[in-house]
Amino acid sequence: MARREPPETADLPIDVAECQRRIQYTFRDPSLLLAAVTHASGAQHRLASNERLEFLGDSILGFVICEHLYRLFPESLEGDLTRIKSVVVSRETCGRISEQLNLADFLIVGKGLAINKPVPISVLSDLFESLVAAVYLDGGIDPARALVERLLAPEVASVASGGQGANHKSLLQQLSQRDFGVTPTYEVMEESGPDHSKNFQVSAFIGPRCYSPAWGRNKKEAEQRAALKALEELCPVAKPAPESPTDS
Repeated sequence: MARREPPETADLPIDVAECQRRIQYTFRDPSLLLAAVTHASGAQHRLASNERLEFLGDSILGFVICEHLYRLFPESLEGDLTRIKSVVVSRETCGRISEQLNLADFLIVGKGLAINKPVPISVLSDLFESLVAAVYLDGGIDPARALVERLLAPEVASVASGGQGANHKSLLQQLSQRDFGVTPTYEVMEESGPDHSKNFQVSAFIGPRCYSPAWGRNKKEAEQRAALKALEELCPVAKPAPESPTDS
């Protein structure tokens, strides 16, 4: 059987050269790039969309980031690495990378989706993961790793340094939305002390599940500590935070 030649870039409905410039990778087979930017709503059939590529890209992205964290933080525990990964390999982060590169300029969608602006974050996230898979299939793991690390290393550094990681509520929200599709809520379970110096006990909820409560000198502090306790239950091998005198 004769090998099918990839289509000429001039025959493709997107600016291939500009897209390649933005992701800093040149495809040998531009049809992979075309598949990566084709949403199901804009494809002739589902197999021509980027859904399969997104499935593969999600795993490649997770592998590359896990390997990166493993090498970068040799003394961190599994749970600590998991927390960083849950922020970095998230719908919000991948969608933000697509926004930063204006990758929506190349997205092929149907009329129904095109009417809704801006492009949903889930679509932008899938787009980035699909491009990671396309690069992998076209050039192997090395260029895929280079792409992921170049774009996400700043996110890793930010989370590890506390730029996002210190905000336990933000981290729990990222993990909850990714794994459960819902946003956490917080409820005051108990109050103690005089009106001028109250302590609050707060629990985090993900859907109907209630996580262990935590005390704080105000509601904001209590919610942060409650989010941390929820994270510790979701990632039980993580190193526990030291107890505060206000915790019970």
